[in-house]
Amino acid sequence: MGMMKIPMVVHEPDFMIHGVFQLEAFGQELWITDTTVGAWVITAVLLLIGLIANRKLKAAADSDVPGAFQSALEMGMEALENMAQGILGGNARKFVNYIGTIFLFILFCNLSGLFGLRAPTADYGVTFLLGMFTFFIVNYQGLKNRGVGHFTSLFQPIPVLFPINLIGEVANPISISLRLFANLLSGVIIMGLWYGMMPWFANIGIPAALHVYCDLFSGCIQTYVFCMLTMTYISNEIGDGTRR
Repeated sequence: MGMMKIPMVVHEPDFMIHGVFQLEAFGQELWITDTTVGAWVITAVLLLIGLIANRKLKAAADSDVPGAFQSALEMGMEALENMAQGILGGNARKFVNYIGTIFLFILFCNLSGLFGLRAPTADYGVTFLLGMFTFFIVNYQGLKNRGVGHFTSLFQPIPVLFPINLIGEVANPISISLRLFANLLSGVIIMGLWYGMMPWFANIGIPAALHVYCDLFSGCIQTYVFCMLTMTYISNEIGDGTRR
């Protein structure tokens, strides 16, 4: 009698961005990709959470004892304010809403792989825009606080260093966007290779540990790093708030 063979069902590795449906506008073809759909879903979830939180907080205003939901929100806001206060000092309140918004959006994007979505932050188009948001805010604050001196500082300490200083300014949004993108894409590739190249019995239990690292651990760490670097760049332009 021959030995029974276990079927080795192996699928082609897939970690690419795919088009979901196509639109036409002004004679051009526009693709709605899984990145776009994922960003829409996450935005809708965040808006829903915001509406629920708003209703819960209004209802809790009439109660003397805060509920669990209100307590969790207050703890989260306190942690966010403390994080911003530690870097931005007296200017923290001006930027805490922006930092909180990008923190939640990036965090939900990074964790979306746990729910079967392709993380939008594994698409450089998304992380590049997030980096550009930071770039424009940093330069706006530089102009607001130093005026023309924000640009003339690129020629310091000597004019010949202008190209290097300019590259340093442009490199900031590129570096933070590439860091976020590369870390999330590596997780997508690892999971895609595992699911695509390993036999079916290797997909029982083991991928859970990989998801914990690639999606949960790495996703939380990269969210924190992006927000910390954003606040650091802003702080370099406006100081700690004690000069104004």
